[in-house]
Amino acid sequence: MKLVKSLLLGSAAGIAAVAGAQAADLPSRKAAPVEYVRVCSAFGAGFFYIPGTDTCLRVGGRVRAEYLVQQRFNGIGLDTQDQYGMRARGRIYIDARNQTAYGTLRTFVRVDTTVSNGSYGQGVNSTGPQYTATQGGAGGTSVGLDRAFIQFGPITAGRSQSFFDFYADALNYGPIRGSDNGVNLLAYTATFGGGFSATLALEDSNEHRVANGNFVQGGSDYPDLVGSLNVAQGWGSAQLSGAVFQRKTLASVGVGSGDKTGFALQAGVKINLPMLAAGDELWLQAAYAEGGLSYLGYGGNSAGSTWGANTNVGRLLITNSDANVNTLGSVKLTKGYALTAGFLHYWTPTIRQAVYGSYSKLDYANGIGAVNAVGLDPVEWRVGSNLIWSPVAGLDIGVEILYANARVKNFVQAAGRPVGVMTKSDDAWSGRLRIQRDF
Repeated sequence: MKLVKSLLLGSAAGIAAVAGAQAADLPSRKAAPVEYVRVCSAFGAGFFYIPGTDTCLRVGGRVRAEYLVQQRFNGIGLDTQDQYGMRARGRIYIDARNQTAYGTLRTFVRVDTTVSNGSYGQGVNSTGPQYTATQGGAGGTSVGLDRAFIQFGPITAGRSQSFFDFYADALNYGPIRGSDNGVNLLAYTATFGGGFSATLALEDSNEHRVANGNFVQGGSDYPDLVGSLNVAQGWGSAQLSGAVFQRKTLASVGVGSGDKTGFALQAGVKINLPMLAAGDELWLQAAYAEGGLSYLGYGGNSAGSTWGANTNVGRLLITNSDANVNTLGSVKLTKGYALTAGFLHYWTPTIRQAVYGSYSKLDYANGIGAVNAVGLDPVEWRVGSNLIWSPVAGLDIGVEILYANARVKNFVQAAGRPVGVMTKSDDAWSGRLRIQRDF
């Protein structure tokens, strides 16, 4: 019996030893390593690496609440117009970048969603989409693709800021003149060192057009050709811009059809003034155009145009156009210029104030039509100031007062137009409160 017991215990010990050896030979199952999100410092603050890739990503956005009080427009339907307006805007953007053997590869997308009510729908020229012909009221939700472009080395393709633009409403809330257009484009930028660069761009002609004259708009044969020379250094920056474009018109009466070549020129400078206070800056800009009012800041067909094309101040309303047919049946391009200036001063690190203005003049070369009377040639000037408090980083609380004045050269009451819709000159005041958080 003892012999049997010893044999059994020995066999069990042998089996246990063999099983233990086999178990030791099996691969052990360990927990997968945790891949933490890493900060990407190559492109500035806010970027992080997408796990498992070499792409750096930044996600951000903006929420803006704005409140407007302004005089009623056009002198008709005053009892139905709102004297105040409210706007809410949400913005989300994604910026993805990584380094390649050909330079930085960047993809950028920015989408705005806006609801505007009340007086934001009045005054086609300045305050937003016009919901009805004479009044504001409730506006629908608008969703816009503000930016969507790819940058690969020197190439920019997609929807971006026009390369003609310089000041581009850098300081003001309400409208002053000066080109600020988001358009579809294809561009090549060459850099020369020392902060110097040059860009040649093909920009969508349809979005740059202002076609409200007494003609049928013809189709474009080529996009707008835009070029710019830019320098950015410690003292500030400067830019020379130019554009050449086609304006094809088909007269509605069967005469005066024409294919015209227009152009625009602009020079701007931004001067940093740290000797006054950190962050202080001065902007000066001048632009001239023939047949291209959007290059002067008079809107355009683009959904990215900041302001409308019309001269609309108080009871004075002029529907502007790139071209018109004159009394002899010839197509004439509208000539014009715009002077823009702005100054920003920091009273304290959290309180800043901007003062800005523009002066512009259009020459219609004796154009006539359903919307443009002979010799109107509007002259307009605008001046405003805002005061902004930033109690914490990314939060702005600001108020603005803006004054506008417009007059025409030779006022002629248009046939059939209600009395009071147009006068020889008029002015208007507006005030805004803006609360904005960027993140």
